Amino acid sequence: MGAVPAPGSIRLRRDSGLYGYERALHRAGLDPVAGADEAGRGACAGPLVAGAVILGESKARRIEGLRDSKLLTPLARERLYDEITRKAVAWSVVAVEPEECDRLGMHVANLAALRRALLRLDVAPTYALTDGFSVDGLGVPGLAVWKGDRVAACVAAASILAKVTRDRIMTGLHETYPEYAFDVHKGYCTPLHQERLDAYGPSPTHRRRFVNVRRAARVDGVSSHDGVDDEQGEQGEARAS
Repeated sequence: MGAVPAPGSIRLRRDSGLYGYERALHRAGLDPVAGADEAGRGACAGPLVAGAVILGESKARRIEGLRDSKLLTPLARERLYDEITRKAVAWSVVAVEPEECDRLGMHVANLAALRRALLRLDVAPTYALTDGFSVDGLGVPGLAVWKGDRVAACVAAASILAKVTRDRIMTGLHETYPEYAFDVHKGYCTPLHQERLDAYGPSPTHRRRFVNVRRAARVDGVSSHDGVDDEQGEQGEARAS
């Protein structure tokens, strides 16, 4: 089996498993290692949420069944959330509200959320693994890992914390705005969400940069934000489970 290039002189085997990145970095003297991931970047309503996690090396702290949050059932995510928050060396979750997402744009808001989550950890990491995008301003080296929530344990754990936290927020928003069915689609651009958005217009928790939200605002007679770049809401992630 071939090796995958990793930071510096580190070599990571493709069959090294979900904890391979952490083990390789530990062997290189880079410890502790933090992972960060977000939930809600493709949604057109609700906050963007990011999580950061440092996992322990001992077998007692090992998280069984850890994987990308999108590949887990809601019940499994809830169970793993409890185990991660109990066993992790350090963890944090932050939310970027829709107004700030509109002001910054989703890409900048995404980087800001990941950065804030990592900087909020009670234990300062020596190295950071982030899902998909490089994050500066951390004061430590890091690596952007493609599909990091599927190949790095700490990133997978962060994805679960972010996803569960955001789902809970969206379920709470359903109590305030029941007409949008946020408890079902969690703010993602599904046909059901678009149907409700077209029927009722945007709520205060919708992101005005998204094309479909701006269109619904005009149809509803609500003034949309001028002078901002549209996010392609209808092409966002539609998975709500």
